[in-house]
Amino acid sequence: MVALSLKICVCQCNLVKTMQFEPSTAVYDACRIIRERVPEAQTGQASDYGLFLSDEDPRKGIWLESGRTLDYYMLRNGDILDYKKKQRPLKIKMLDGAVKTIMVDDSKTVGELLVTICSRIGITNYEEYSLIQEVMEEKKEDGTGTLKKDRTLLRDERKMEKLKAKLHTDDDLNWLDHSRTFREQGVEETETLLLRRKFFYSDQNVDSRDPVQLNLLYVQARDDILNGSHPVSFDKACEFAGIQAQIQFGPHIEHKHKPGFLDLKEFLPKEYIKQRGNEKKIFQDHKNCGEMTEIEAKVKYVKLARSLRTYGVSFFLVKEKMKSKNKLVPRLLGITKESVMRVEEKTKDVVQEWPLTTVKRWAASPKSFTLDFGEYQESYYSVQTTEGEQISQLIAGYIDIILKKKQSKDRFGLEGDEESTMLEESVSPKKSTILQQQFNRVGRVEHGSVALPGVIRSGSIGAESLSMGTMPSAQQQVIMGQMHRGHMPPLSSAQQALMGTINTSMQAVQQAQADLGEVDNLPPLGQDMASKVWIQNKVDESKHEIHSQVDAITAGTASVVNLTAGDPTDTDYTAVGCAITTISSNLTEMSKGVKLLAALIEDDTGGSNDLMGAARNLAGAVSDLLKAVEPASGEPRQTVLSAAGSIGQASGDLLLQIGENESDERFQEVLMILAKAVANAAAMMVLKAKNVAQVADDTALQNRVIAAATQCALSTSQLVACAKVVSPTISSPVCQEQLIEAGKLVDRSVEGCVQACLSATVDGEMLKQVSSAASVVGQALGDLLEHVCHYASHGEPIGRYDQATDTIMTVTESIFSSMGDAGEMVRQARVLAQATSDLVNAMRSDAEVEVDVDNSKKLLAAAKLLADATARMVEAAKGAAAYPENEDQQQRLREAAEGLRVATNAAAQNAIKKKLINRLENAAKQAAAAATQTIAASQNAAASNKNTAAHQQLVQSCKAMADHIPQLVQGVRGSQAQPEDLTTQLSLIITSQNFLQPGSKMVTSAKSSVPTVMDQAAAMQLGQCAKNLATSLAELRTAAQKANEACGPMEIHSALTAVQTLKTELQDAKMAAIDMQLKPLPGESMEKCAQDLGSTSKSVGSSMAQLLTCAAQGNEHYTGLAARETAQALKTLAQAARGVAASTTNPQAAASMLDSACDVMEGSAMLIHEAKQALVSPGDSESQQRLAQVAKSVSHSLNNCVNCLPGQKDVDMALRSIGEASKKLLGETLPPSTRSFQEAQSELNQTAADLNQSAGDVVHASRGSSTQLADASGKFREDFDDFLDAGIEMAGHTQRKDEQIQVIGNLKNISMASSKLLLAAKSLSVDPGAANAKNLLAAAARAVTESINQLITLATQQAPGQKECDNALRELEAVKGMLANPNEPVSNLSYFHCIESVMENSKVLGESMAGISQNCKTGDVPAFGGCVGLASKALCGLTEAAGQASYLVGVSDPNSQAGHQGLVDAIQFARANQAIQMACQNLVDPDSSPSQVLSSATIVAKHTSALCNACRLASSKTANPTAKRHFVQSAKEVANSTANLVKTIKALDGDFSQENRNTCLVATAPLIEAVENLTAFASNPEFASSPAQISNEGSAAQVPILQSARSMLDSSTHLLKTARSLVINPKDPPTWSVLAGHSRTVSDSIKGLITAIRDKAPGQRECDYSIDNINRCIRNIEQASLAAVSQNLASRDDISLEALQEQLTSTVQEIGYLINPISTAARGEAAQLGHKVTQLAGYFEPLIRASVGVASKLQDHQQQMTFLDQTKTLAESALQMIYAAKEGGGNPKASHTHDAIAEAAQLMKEAVDDIMVTLNEAASEGGMVGAMVDSIAEAMGSLDEGTSPEPEGSFVDYQTTMVKYSKAIAVTAQEMMTKSVTCPEELGGLASRVTTDYSQLALQGRLAAHTAEPQEKCNLKTTT
Repeated sequence: MVALSLKICVCQCNLVKTMQFEPSTAVYDACRIIRERVPEAQTGQASDYGLFLSDEDPRKGIWLESGRTLDYYMLRNGDILDYKKKQRPLKIKMLDGAVKTIMVDDSKTVGELLVTICSRIGITNYEEYSLIQEVMEEKKEDGTGTLKKDRTLLRDERKMEKLKAKLHTDDDLNWLDHSRTFREQGVEETETLLLRRKFFYSDQNVDSRDPVQLNLLYVQARDDILNGSHPVSFDKACEFAGIQAQIQFGPHIEHKHKPGFLDLKEFLPKEYIKQRGNEKKIFQDHKNCGEMTEIEAKVKYVKLARSLRTYGVSFFLVKEKMKSKNKLVPRLLGITKESVMRVEEKTKDVVQEWPLTTVKRWAASPKSFTLDFGEYQESYYSVQTTEGEQISQLIAGYIDIILKKKQSKDRFGLEGDEESTMLEESVSPKKSTILQQQFNRVGRVEHGSVALPGVIRSGSIGAESLSMGTMPSAQQQVIMGQMHRGHMPPLSSAQQALMGTINTSMQAVQQAQADLGEVDNLPPLGQDMASKVWIQNKVDESKHEIHSQVDAITAGTASVVNLTAGDPTDTDYTAVGCAITTISSNLTEMSKGVKLLAALIEDDTGGSNDLMGAARNLAGAVSDLLKAVEPASGEPRQTVLSAAGSIGQASGDLLLQIGENESDERFQEVLMILAKAVANAAAMMVLKAKNVAQVADDTALQNRVIAAATQCALSTSQLVACAKVVSPTISSPVCQEQLIEAGKLVDRSVEGCVQACLSATVDGEMLKQVSSAASVVGQALGDLLEHVCHYASHGEPIGRYDQATDTIMTVTESIFSSMGDAGEMVRQARVLAQATSDLVNAMRSDAEVEVDVDNSKKLLAAAKLLADATARMVEAAKGAAAYPENEDQQQRLREAAEGLRVATNAAAQNAIKKKLINRLENAAKQAAAAATQTIAASQNAAASNKNTAAHQQLVQSCKAMADHIPQLVQGVRGSQAQPEDLTTQLSLIITSQNFLQPGSKMVTSAKSSVPTVMDQAAAMQLGQCAKNLATSLAELRTAAQKANEACGPMEIHSALTAVQTLKTELQDAKMAAIDMQLKPLPGESMEKCAQDLGSTSKSVGSSMAQLLTCAAQGNEHYTGLAARETAQALKTLAQAARGVAASTTNPQAAASMLDSACDVMEGSAMLIHEAKQALVSPGDSESQQRLAQVAKSVSHSLNNCVNCLPGQKDVDMALRSIGEASKKLLGETLPPSTRSFQEAQSELNQTAADLNQSAGDVVHASRGSSTQLADASGKFREDFDDFLDAGIEMAGHTQRKDEQIQVIGNLKNISMASSKLLLAAKSLSVDPGAANAKNLLAAAARAVTESINQLITLATQQAPGQKECDNALRELEAVKGMLANPNEPVSNLSYFHCIESVMENSKVLGESMAGISQNCKTGDVPAFGGCVGLASKALCGLTEAAGQASYLVGVSDPNSQAGHQGLVDAIQFARANQAIQMACQNLVDPDSSPSQVLSSATIVAKHTSALCNACRLASSKTANPTAKRHFVQSAKEVANSTANLVKTIKALDGDFSQENRNTCLVATAPLIEAVENLTAFASNPEFASSPAQISNEGSAAQVPILQSARSMLDSSTHLLKTARSLVINPKDPPTWSVLAGHSRTVSDSIKGLITAIRDKAPGQRECDYSIDNINRCIRNIEQASLAAVSQNLASRDDISLEALQEQLTSTVQEIGYLINPISTAARGEAAQLGHKVTQLAGYFEPLIRASVGVASKLQDHQQQMTFLDQTKTLAESALQMIYAAKEGGGNPKASHTHDAIAEAAQLMKEAVDDIMVTLNEAASEGGMVGAMVDSIAEAMGSLDEGTSPEPEGSFVDYQTTMVKYSKAIAVTAQEMMTKSVTCPEELGGLASRVTTDYSQLALQGRLAAHTAEPQEKCNLKTTT
């Protein structure tokens, strides 16, 4: 063994000698050798000397232990060891001031030395004493107290420091650690240490027999009493002082010991020094001591001190959390020999005490201390303190003493047995043997015999005969197969999770294989144009989906290959599981697409069979791969690579079958050749490396080279396999990414091989060969990746001058983005000038060789144009270079570059435009593929998603996205098929823009679902897909914007072409219908198409209103957008009309539907054409009139189209019948009566009941089928005719003319109400999903009932009280419908308003019922009628409140899907329109009185004002620029026309002349037109609210309320019927009894209703559940903190740190997003509270899991505790938030809770911000900036959102703030550039700062845009 050469320094004479030792030499022997060889070292006793290994930091120097060997200390040659004396002097200060000097061994710990120190002083129980290092004052200020100073809490900390100084806590005492030496604790030889009792355990036994300890105990108790550590009363203080005087001065002497003799500061606590009579009282107590000796007095003093409640308690000032508040308050924590106690800091009263026996465990961290009491207390007791370690040592010390004493007691007084065996385990590093499991190594069978020579021994029964023979030949049996599972190492948790994923995926693959057995069965399809288009579109969509799914499968396969390449222990199994999940989920979806495509394609050549076979082959290959990658399978690596290759081959075959194999055979051949070239080069390098290994001397280095070479070979074979897999789908970015990743692995393995060779040999020639081979591999790898990148980015050149235009595009983009940096702009301008110069020269040379003279002239003209633009740009660049600070010069340069770009586009034959369209096509394909992947991932994650609300939101966004993907695919296919067609290009741009919003919503939904998906692989897949989709959307947004700019305004032309195409398709469908060949498309039904037609008709009407307004204003851009929207709506309308025609069995109905739809298309085409003409002359009145006429014609055609729907004709017939019948009321004379008054009255009552019943039937039928509606409307028509005849008959019996006019007027009202009822029913049947349509219908039915009641009251004469009772019964019958459908809101009442309404109405009902009974008895009929009317209104109010409350209860259930608030309330607009029209009629009515005119004017003003406000809000919320503009313009028109009308009303009010009335009539027309246009626009379904969907649990919660309300209505009905008979015959006793019974039932029902509503308060149950859930999470995080403190936190091996950090980041972000919604719900939206709170609580389980996982992966203990503490703080703040939200309950009137809610929300936001900062810093330190990039991207995306926070400041305020943040970002960016070179570790914090600043900049930008002028908004958002 090599000798160890050390420098030995003999400290006594500063002599240094170099000596050699064997590493195994013991330290004791080394000291002996030194003394023998160095004469200077032979002084003193050998045992007093030792070897000391010094360090620059004296604290880190160590004494070498005598029993250890030198190699134990890992010494190196040349290390210096000091040979010096171990003894050092130590000064010990006693509490009484005495100082003793003792020689101690410097190599021993404080605990060992205390035995020596105490024995020298005379103390036996040394374990109860310790030493204190006294800190100087200046050090104390710099040091640490109980709580570290924090910059944000300085004032609070100063208070704590003052309190600590006042209380004299033990954390002021700097106790030395018993387990370390003086040197390690920085105790210098000159220092004096204080000896003091630390543990008060056996002090009860100290008396006069132990004077040393007695004196120390006395002095310590005296000092603690005087400084206030022990609070005492005045009498007690004087008694202590008297005994002290006895000790110090002896017995009392009267003449000597008088007032003035004592220095009171040394005898009394400071608070009693100035108290009157204090000294006199002291001497009295002194006198009472008599002739006590000093020892006896000390005994008495100590005995009295022990009686104090604070004696023996060590106090620490800490901060504890207030209960149910996120606030820390000071508290004293006391430790005694028996217990741990919480003590009031001011009075030192004990608040709570725990015996030490209940302490299960404790944990100290740098900033906290936690106690676990096991089963004795529910939660941990945790405090904030920096003295946690000191507290921990104190508790441990007491417990050690207790155990030691108990052990001693158990051994009957013996301190220990010296003869006991002592066992010591010595583990030497050199003797350790590493055992490693080898996986499935193939070996050889060893042949041989197991027989051994026999041994003969004498037997116990004597000699026996011996037979001789030969042994049979050796038997051998070879068993081949898999090793027994029991002998395999156990699978890790990550591997087990992967096995579960593989098993699930295998089932999915098997199901897909089974599904691929047969093609889909499609219904028979027609041969009309629409059917052919549908088939083609479906084929294109299926091909796209299959292609994107095959892309994902191959990318996932390549990912599996890459991820499983290394050591199994280093494999990220979660990522492998994610890749496998991606493969299986896409295979499942692919099988569906293949089946559909096989059914669609023609099967003449067996194409469908080949397609299905190719799909089955791919499924089989996937199955093989899954089997090969099972962790327990033990398959060799080659099997995995082979299975992956099969998938690549099968994928290529499948794409070939569907005609989607984009990469040609030549490309694939070159790709494989290049991949094999890499492999060949790597093989050569491996040979060179093996040559190096052969000459290496060191075996370890040799093995390292061989391992590196083997890894190199494996990585290259893996690259070839990866290339084979992804070559068919190399156009996909994810596949390119996997191939590049495989290339990186090769690069890293080559580098590793080179490094291994460098360390193994110094042979220059060999190393040169290795280096040369490595460069060949690098070159081959570069060629491969360049080939891939070239194909991915460029492909075939586009246009004649592709390269030059490409450069010009790129450079101009750089100039635009470099605004502000003049130097960079000028540099880019130079590049641009060179590129344009090259292009000009190329064009001129082409012109010279051009044969065609015209073409030559065109080229020369274009070249000149380009040269001129270049010259202008060069001049601008010179100006910018000369004046770099001048912004105008930079702007000129930008404009010149823009002009050059335009000139280039024109000159190069639209090359730039083609380039941009090509880019858009690629972006659209990738976006559609990413969306398809996200939908597949969402479906796969659904099973394990625990958050119902997030899952529902994700499902909805997936449905919306699924509708947009086909449109985008069709747009791409159309553009590719007709690359020169502007219409197809515009269509692609439009579909791309329409794709962005649902795509963004889907990304948001997916991200919010990721944290709550329990399956790690599925969660990772969903997260990755969401990221990919977000990236694709960003690229699509940019590409669409650029392409839109390049294509110019072509929307109107495109819309016109699209509408004409639709008309042609409908005519073609009509021809097919005539031939009976029109078939419905798959998925179409009569009901669905009818609903689509109804809802789309509103969209068409809305977009046409928009088109008219924009065209009238002459705005081409917005007119184009409106035309585009009109065309899109008409497309849906045409499809729906065709579907209705194809689904009907009536040829005539089909023809009329198609004819009316054709009329709509024809009229719409004319309208768009007229709009285009109107743009040419915006002010031309003739064109405006033509436009209005065409619009009316289209509106009429649209109504005709809707009226062709089944059931609509019957309703129209009923409406016409009512109109015709109502003409009878217009005659001046009534027909003569043919019946008596009684007969007429009876007939009227009967027909009224029938009509009321029919109205209810219409309401019911409108929710059913078209046949039911037809029957109900027919019956309603008949009943109305009968009722009208009976009413006219009744009017004939009235004697007075004015009464007759009133009856006729009521009949007219009933006619109008009936028409409205039928219109509402018609509207609902056409569009059942319309907002509030059902409530409108119910309201219309109630209006019919009220009109009937008014007529009955006026026209009939019945027995007293009968009319009132009948009217009330009809009203109750009408409101019963409110309880029949509790899935919709009944009114706008909030939950708490419902409670108030129930309380008020129940009070009114109670009084009315008492009045009914009383007035029946007294016979007061008018009063009886009044009470019945009041009771009826109260019951209607109760029913309405109960219906609304039940709806809110159902909606608030977390499993229900909350409705979405629309942009506008279409009902409000419709009501306002109706009210304004009625008011305008009254204004111009000649019979109107002045008061009626003023009333009408007030109504007009009120409703127009409300409409303008609604428009303002809608314009601020919408992200649609056209809609935004239209709302603003419509509001202006309404406001202006209202202002004009008000002027005419004022004139009319002054003079009610006919002329003024006519003027007023003229002024009403523009207002009515403006309001009608606005109402039509607002009826667009896009702006409507989406209704809630109540779950089964929500419906169950509604039952108690609905039952009580129904019981109330039934019993009230019986009560009114009984009262009706009683008022006629009040003397009937049985009837009175029945009335009392019904009255009791009504009362009980109302009580039950109130109880049910209160018990079901929305959100309260969910808040309780959430509180329990978060409390459970807090307990889990506390347990993790405790484990972390004691270094026992188990690391998670199933997932990587990066994945955990991503999970934690996304979860914290989602929690942050919920803070404001919860705050809003708690203050006034009770129905939303349960949803939001449940959603919030659902995130805490994944939060805790991710946070603990992150902490377990971190090595830094401080970082661990920071993560866990911040997570706990977030959980506690969320708990406080939910408590506050529960208290608020969503009650807007509970204003006393709103401050607490706001405060809790703020605390929670701060907690989120804190943990996000920590996460960003940690992520950036590890090079993971994904979360920060996402945050910046999200902030950028928010700029495009319509809804922004309501601005509170002016534009200038926001401008100033934006400048501040912009400068801060610039400064930080500059600092990052500097730090990247000088101090890279600081980049994390700087990156986090940039992220935060940009988020604030984006927010301020949105607010500034809100307050800016319209033309500035776009610029502001773009620059931000």
